[in-house]
Amino acid sequence: MKGEAELATRKGKPRGLGRGLSALMADVTPEEATPAGATRRGEVVVPIEKLRANPDQPRRKFRQEDLDDLAASVKEKGILQPLIVRPVEEGDYEIVAGERRWRAAQLAQLHDVPVLIRELDDTEVLEIAIIENIQRADLNAVEEAAGFRQLMDRFGHTQEKLAEALGKSRSYIANLLRLLALPEDVQQMVIDGLLSAGHARALITSENPSELAKIVVRDGLSVRATEALVKRRQQKDEPTSAPKTRSTGSEKDADTRALEKDLSAILAMRVAINHKAGTETGQVVLTYENLDQLDDLCAKLSR
Repeated sequence: MKGEAELATRKGKPRGLGRGLSALMADVTPEEATPAGATRRGEVVVPIEKLRANPDQPRRKFRQEDLDDLAASVKEKGILQPLIVRPVEEGDYEIVAGERRWRAAQLAQLHDVPVLIRELDDTEVLEIAIIENIQRADLNAVEEAAGFRQLMDRFGHTQEKLAEALGKSRSYIANLLRLLALPEDVQQMVIDGLLSAGHARALITSENPSELAKIVVRDGLSVRATEALVKRRQQKDEPTSAPKTRSTGSEKDADTRALEKDLSAILAMRVAINHKAGTETGQVVLTYENLDQLDDLCAKLSR
């Protein structure tokens, strides 16, 4: 397959995100299926028990009904597209792309599966896992955001680099990352399909997103109705919660709100900027939902 020799020669060498990305895309972009019983260049067959899941796989939720449907197809036609794996200790292989096919193969009681063996570093493995899921629309918004956050935190990649390498806009990535500032119960509603990414983004600036999320789900509110609900709640809370440092009778300007959202995305927690009107002073208020978030913040500030 295209890029095989190139990838092998890069083993162990650091690389910037996006360098050689076309080779990685060639591995994970769906191609014309290989006929049952045939093999493609570089493909080998390994026992299914020799494979293990990637612990950093961005996708955390596998719907059982989808796996059952895939298992039925695998049982009838076999696995038409090989899994991508990398060698690990004791002769086993770690799945880089194709965990759904591996799980379905187990349900179909197959004894072995076709694979393409690649020598990949941790950065490339995580990148391929994200690309595969994005290409197949398998990730929900929170899982996709968590994958982007992993690339940024673990490998130092910026939103701009991610956007360029993955063919996304910077605003798309920034909007997804903002979802990680929401409480875990709200994120779980997105994962479970109870809230859309648009609903979740509307709740980010709320003082109590968990409470409002329950109202949105209960009443089946649209995204626009959710935005209106958040705005009404903020206006209702303004007299008692607004500090004296805020300017009277005016809302935050668009630049301040945009800065709040950008900081929320970077820090993965809610950020409020309260600027004293007519001065150059103010406050930045960070809200953490648990001690793990506080630990993460301390680590980032101490770098």
